[in-house]
Amino acid sequence: MTADSKADWSQIEYFLHAGQATTIPLGGSALPRVDYVVTDDRDIALHLELTSRQRLPRSPHPLIRVEEIAYEGMRMARLRTTQRQLLRDFHDLLCAVADRVVDRGRAPDQAFSETVQAWRALLDRPRAMSLEKRIGLMGELVMLTAIAASHGWQTAAESWRGSYGEEHDFGLPSYDIEVKTTSAEERNHTIHGLSQLTPSADRPLWLVSLQLTRGGAHGRTFTQCVSSVRERLTEHATGVAAEMLDQRLAAISHPDTADFLPTDDERWSLRSAPLVLKVDEHLPRLDHSLLRGLPPESAARISQVDYNINVTGLPGSPERPEALQSEFFLP
Repeated sequence: MTADSKADWSQIEYFLHAGQATTIPLGGSALPRVDYVVTDDRDIALHLELTSRQRLPRSPHPLIRVEEIAYEGMRMARLRTTQRQLLRDFHDLLCAVADRVVDRGRAPDQAFSETVQAWRALLDRPRAMSLEKRIGLMGELVMLTAIAASHGWQTAAESWRGSYGEEHDFGLPSYDIEVKTTSAEERNHTIHGLSQLTPSADRPLWLVSLQLTRGGAHGRTFTQCVSSVRERLTEHATGVAAEMLDQRLAAISHPDTADFLPTDDERWSLRSAPLVLKVDEHLPRLDHSLLRGLPPESAARISQVDYNINVTGLPGSPERPEALQSEFFLP
C-alpha cells in the first residue's frame, strides 16, 4: 500500500472483520519506517523503526506490550495490546504515537512516552460522556423513534422523561417504558434503585432490552443518531422538543463540559431483536419490599440499591402496546 498520514478506523475495521492481514505505511520514504499492521488473527500493532542508538520504548502498563522485532532487515519496536476488547481505543493510541513520530519527528521511545503521559492526563479528568452512557442514550433514541412511528414525534418527545430524573424512561398515557441497552452478548442489565422496575400505581410498566454491536460500515455512529433525531424533532415537533434532547445530553454528561456531543467514528447496529417484557411477578427484580424486614431506623439508612439482572432467554411478552410493536432501528 502507498504511504498515508494516518490509519482510518473504518478501514482498519474492514480488514479486522475480513480477517485480512495488511500493512499500512504511515511515513514517507525519507522518514523512519512506521507501519500500522493488521494481522491475520484479527489483531493490530504499530511497527516503529529503531536506529542502532535508539532505545526500545518501555511500557508502563501491563495492557500494552512493547517488544523488539527484526523486520525486512530493520530493527523495529512493535506495540500491541494484551486485551483484544480494547482494540478500538488502542487504535487511537497507536495513531497518536505514529503522529508524534511522523509529523513531529519524535524518537519512538519519546513518542510513546509523551502519548502515554498525555492519555494519563486526559483520563485523570472526567470524561464528557462514557461509552456506557452513549450506548444507553442510543437505546433511548431507538425507543423514541419507535414511539414516534406509532404516536408521532410530538407525543414521543413529551413521553421522554429521561432528562428529568424520573423513575422510568418513557411515560405514555396508559403505561410506562424502561429501556436497558447493552453491547454484551448476554442481556445483563444494571438496575438503579428499588423503584426503577416498580410499576407506578395502576400503570403497567414494560421493560425493553436492547443489544447493540459494533456494526462496521453499515452501522450508525452515536453522533449520527443524535443528529438524526434532533432533525426530526425540529421538523415534526415544537421547538421545545429539540431542546429536550439537548437537556438529556447535558443530564448524562459531566456538568463542567460544555461540548457534551463528542464526534465519533465507531458504528453500531442492533445485535438482535428487542426483548419486550412486562414487569410483573415473572420478571426477576427487587423492590422496596426487600427492606420491610428491617427495623425502620435501619431501612432509613439505605439510600441506594443497584443490582444486575440477566434476562437472556426469557420469553418476550406476546401482547404488547402499540408503541412496542413498531420496528426498532438506530435512527
